[in-house]
Amino acid sequence: MATAISMAREAPTLRPPLKWAGGKRWLVPRLRELYEPYRDRRLVEPLCGGLAVALGLRPRRALLNDISPHAFNFYRRLTAGFGIAIEMRNDERLYYRYRERFNRLIATGKAESAEGAALFYFLNRTGYNGLCRFNSRGEFNVPFGRYAKINYTTDFADYREAFAGWTFTNEDFARLRIGARDFVYADPPYDVVFTRYAKEDFGWDDQVRLAEFLTRHRGPVVASNQATDRIIGLYERLGFSLNYLTAPRRISCKERKPALEVLATRNL
Repeated sequence: MATAISMAREAPTLRPPLKWAGGKRWLVPRLRELYEPYRDRRLVEPLCGGLAVALGLRPRRALLNDISPHAFNFYRRLTAGFGIAIEMRNDERLYYRYRERFNRLIATGKAESAEGAALFYFLNRTGYNGLCRFNSRGEFNVPFGRYAKINYTTDFADYREAFAGWTFTNEDFARLRIGARDFVYADPPYDVVFTRYAKEDFGWDDQVRLAEFLTRHRGPVVASNQATDRIIGLYERLGFSLNYLTAPRRISCKERKPALEVLATRNL
């Protein structure tokens, strides 16, 4: 009889349902090595983004949080077996019509609806370079993308099984209730000029808050970020062990100049 752990390992691979700048699919093999000794523990991601790590590791239990209310709305609907009925095609006029409708839902407080989730998915898949960007008013402002072909998903039933045992939240990471044994992986926005993937910025003060928040956890912690001088200095000062990797920077079908990534660990 297969154990729960072996069943998790044998679970079919699912691609992240959303595009996400700075996604960590490339890092999953290394994270799997780090997580393997703690596989019986709950995975906690204070900033889960596009779910590349959670879907790559497939833990039995997970607490997945993100600051984006639109990503949260989409994910929580996938837990119930979500389907999209709106027309979806790679068309510029349709894209801007749907973007206008999505922003109208945001302005009227109705974006966390089934329609809002469907529109967010379409805009995410069709917009320029897979970006998720909002202005200070909370309006989605990514322009139309330039893809030759887009494969859209309308039935997300497979994700319902994958998400069983996972909890999604949408709050500031500092409010998360993390257990002492939890395995925490944190992947904040890169320490670069653009940090607005929600209405609120994720600036340097937030980078510091997150790093200090992670030091208070007594269990295993892994954090990744671009290896800027101040990120390296911050995590060194707080007593993390640092490892460096070359990160591919690929959005859409274009390869960009690789970036140096730092992997900071504690209590492993």
